[in-house]
Amino acid sequence: MPPSDKKKKPNTAPPAATGKIGKNGQPVAPGRRPAAPPAPPPVRAQFNAFERGVALLHKRNYREAKDLFGRATQGPNREIASKAAVHIRICESRLSAPQPQPKTPEGHYNYAIALLNLRNLDPARRHLAAALEMEPRADHVHYALAVCQALSGDAPGAYDSLKRAIEIQPRNRMVAREDSDFDVVANQPRFIRLLYPERDS
Repeated sequence: MPPSDKKKKPNTAPPAATGKIGKNGQPVAPGRRPAAPPAPPPVRAQFNAFERGVALLHKRNYREAKDLFGRATQGPNREIASKAAVHIRICESRLSAPQPQPKTPEGHYNYAIALLNLRNLDPARRHLAAALEMEPRADHVHYALAVCQALSGDAPGAYDSLKRAIEIQPRNRMVAREDSDFDVVANQPRFIRLLYPERDS
C-alpha cells in the first residue's frame, strides 16, 4: 500500500495516572517523582548554626558551640563567618582554662551543681563523692548525688543516695516528690515506697 498522506497528530493526551499526586495537585507521570523540597539557603543555614552556637556558649557548652561556629565559618556570608571565627577563639580559651580545684566540701558541692546544670554528669559525680568524703552527713550532697545518679541512669545508686539524704534530713522526701529530675525513676516501686511510705500503712 502507498504511504498515507495524512500527518500524524502529536500525542497530547495527559500522562497515565500512577496514583501519585504532585504538589501542584496534578497526577505524576510514570517514572517521574515529585520534586524534593528545596534545601535551606546557605546563608540561612550559616546563620542558624551561628545562633545555635551562641545559645550553647551561654550555657557553657563550649565544645559543641565551637563545632557549630566552625560550620558557620564555612558559609557564604563573610560577616557571620568573621563573627563565628571570633567565637571559636572564645570557646578555645574557655576550654583551655584550668579547671577549678575545690578544697572544701561546699566548694566541691557548688562546682558539682554547676556541672549538673550543664549535664556534665561524670565530673559532677566525682566532685559530689569528694564532698561526701569530707562531710559524710551532708544531706544536701547526698541529695545532689541522687539527682546525678538518676540522670545518669543509675537507679540503684540514686535510690541509695536519696534514702540516705532522707534519713539525715526527712524534709528531703517532700522536696524529692516535686523534683522533676527524678521523673526517670520515680515510677519504680521502691522509689514510690521511699517517697510515699504512708501508702503502705
